[in-house]
Amino acid sequence: MNVASPGRNSLLACARRDYLLYLLCLPAVAYLIVFKYIPMYGITIAFKDYNLFRGIIKSDWAGIAYFRQIFSDKSFWFAVRNTLTLNLLVLAVSFPATIILSLFLNEIGSALYRRIAQSLLYLPHFISWVVVAGLLQNMLSVKYGSVNYVLTRAGFQPIPFMIEENWWIFTYVLAELWKSLGWGTIIYLAALSGVNESLYESAYMDGANKRQRIWYITIPSIKPTIVIMLILSISKMMTIGLDAPLLLQNAKVLDVAEVISTYVYKMGLERVQYSFATAVGLFQSLVNIILLVIANAITRAMGEEGIL
Repeated sequence: MNVASPGRNSLLACARRDYLLYLLCLPAVAYLIVFKYIPMYGITIAFKDYNLFRGIIKSDWAGIAYFRQIFSDKSFWFAVRNTLTLNLLVLAVSFPATIILSLFLNEIGSALYRRIAQSLLYLPHFISWVVVAGLLQNMLSVKYGSVNYVLTRAGFQPIPFMIEENWWIFTYVLAELWKSLGWGTIIYLAALSGVNESLYESAYMDGANKRQRIWYITIPSIKPTIVIMLILSISKMMTIGLDAPLLLQNAKVLDVAEVISTYVYKMGLERVQYSFATAVGLFQSLVNIILLVIANAITRAMGEEGIL
């Protein structure tokens, strides 16, 4: 006689009881399988001499030839350098700025004013990079830009924001900060809403001023969230969006504006080197995983709770 295990019976009982919840999860699971897991097979293109007409399966194997090719390509290492530089600068500016802005928003007493401020800060996130790039080009042009027009009228020299390398980096970092700053406060505000109000009341009764309450209560209370967000940010150091660098770059700043995403776009789509581009993407993902593990290990060694 076959006797079902208790674990199997409990699993079936949960499935019968909560089948409606499982049905609700079905579209999301199907999405992950179809658009996330099945496309992983495409990674094999990095190890094949991919032919568009023969397909992935029938294309000949190339081994690690394309990895040798990318590691010997100076343009690839320039793209890696630029990606890390831009991401580190954006992280150094936006990460503390997001926390500070969240603390300011949390201190606003009027609920109506807080909602209005949050809505205005969230708005840039929904503006397309195409629109942002067009605005920046028009505002920061040396000859016709409104910013340089004001500077010239005030007796200053025009600033080459978009055609000089250092100024281009400055412009890129500020554009990223403006576009993502408000949206990045969502998680911190959610964490701040969970801080026990009795702690503030006790500190107030003990004579702590607002700055002391923020420093000794608010920040330690959201410290786990800050650590997790920092780990996730570090794990994306080798990843940068395609739209912003591609739309803002030009031939004069290509030495600092060519990043991995634009490099893959040009090699894969413009030069039709699919295997080469896939190998770059796979290398990029592996480095991100390594950075995630290292950042998590350092965090745990410092006594904080990581994500792995």
